[in-house]
Amino acid sequence: MQKTLITLISILATLSPAAAQQAGGLMSVKDCMSYAISNSTKVRIQQASNGDARIGRRDAILAAFTPRITSQTYAYYNFGRSIDPQTNTYFNTTSFYNGYQVQAGFNLFNGFQAVNNLKIAKTSLLMGITQEKQVEADICLAVMEAYYNVVYFTKLQSLFQDQVETAQKSLLLAKRQEELGQKGHADVVQMEADLADREYDLVNNKSQLNTQMLNLRDLMFWPVDSALNILTDIEEPGATLPSGDLNSVVDYAMDNNPDVQVAEGKFLNAKRELSTAKWQLMPTVSLYAGWDTRYYSYKGSTTDPFHSQFKNNAGEYVQLTLSLPIFDRLSRYSAISKKKNAVAAAQAEYDQKCHEVDTEVRKAFQDSDDAMAAWLQASRKEAVQDEAYRLNSRKLEQGLISPIEYRAATDNYLKAKADKYNSLFKYLIKQSVVRYYSGEEYISQF
Repeated sequence: MQKTLITLISILATLSPAAAQQAGGLMSVKDCMSYAISNSTKVRIQQASNGDARIGRRDAILAAFTPRITSQTYAYYNFGRSIDPQTNTYFNTTSFYNGYQVQAGFNLFNGFQAVNNLKIAKTSLLMGITQEKQVEADICLAVMEAYYNVVYFTKLQSLFQDQVETAQKSLLLAKRQEELGQKGHADVVQMEADLADREYDLVNNKSQLNTQMLNLRDLMFWPVDSALNILTDIEEPGATLPSGDLNSVVDYAMDNNPDVQVAEGKFLNAKRELSTAKWQLMPTVSLYAGWDTRYYSYKGSTTDPFHSQFKNNAGEYVQLTLSLPIFDRLSRYSAISKKKNAVAAAQAEYDQKCHEVDTEVRKAFQDSDDAMAAWLQASRKEAVQDEAYRLNSRKLEQGLISPIEYRAATDNYLKAKADKYNSLFKYLIKQSVVRYYSGEEYISQF
């Protein structure tokens, strides 16, 4: 029996979140995040871009350290006047030529273009990996917000359902008291109106719950033909201030935040492209080496057979080329000017991202602090209103307060409950944002 149980646990551990739910489990916020990341089209698109970046890095490495090797062959007939390779004189006849060539070339100096392209390719790949992390972080944050919205309206749904049942019982009690002469008909009508309001609140909240659930399913790419069941029991955290020193977190975010890292990578690549453009004003030195041979024949004459010519006409060569740009209609100078503008734009974008991240971190700390204060106050208010609601419920049963007074007490109770749930989930989200800027990934927080 114990062995069977262990085997079952092992099987469940290997199941995906969706399969685990189908096996009878409920999806936690971490499960929802994991499922969303593994099925997100945005992640797949970024991964495809990263694949291109890896190919670009490989091409840059090959271009920098390996020669370019080509081979060619040709064959043609010549009709009319041509040159006899043996006598180097013109003659009129039909001739056939067939040649073979293999050549290897390598740029000895091309303005450090290959080296800069290699650095650019490596930085682009790192940027792609960083962007993938950013996409995953954005997905996790969106899923977490949608998840808490579903939990919020689920809590309210249960609360409104209880209120409907309480209003139904109160209406039955009021009707009985009317029959006994303890209440007037106006009180019964007021209780019926209160029940109708509670039923409307229940239906309206159900609609909002369905909308938030649809949003969560959309973010997760959850199958349309499968129900999504999530955990709604959220443990209330302790009242703690944002972790870490504000300035330390700002410094950490400046060095590790994906947006800043991508902007910095673009700035570095822009400077490298500018350097490459400037060096293009210098000469280019290339080295080539090759081997070639040929075969020919003339109509009406006797020539050596193919294998003899193939061997006897073979030759090798080494070529050193120096290319110096003189006038190319100022295209190189125009390229330098454009690259300078690109560097200025990349510098401005990097400064903007640094400023945005600095502001976001400080705002996250402030929001987390304010959300904690709001949640603590809402918890105290909810406790007071809960006690007041219980007392007023007993007073209503005893006929000590009117239905209108009871309705006001109920509204205050419902608002206090809703405010507590709302402030709690806001605090959880703001606290997670601070922890993310401090270096803790969203999915690792649960």
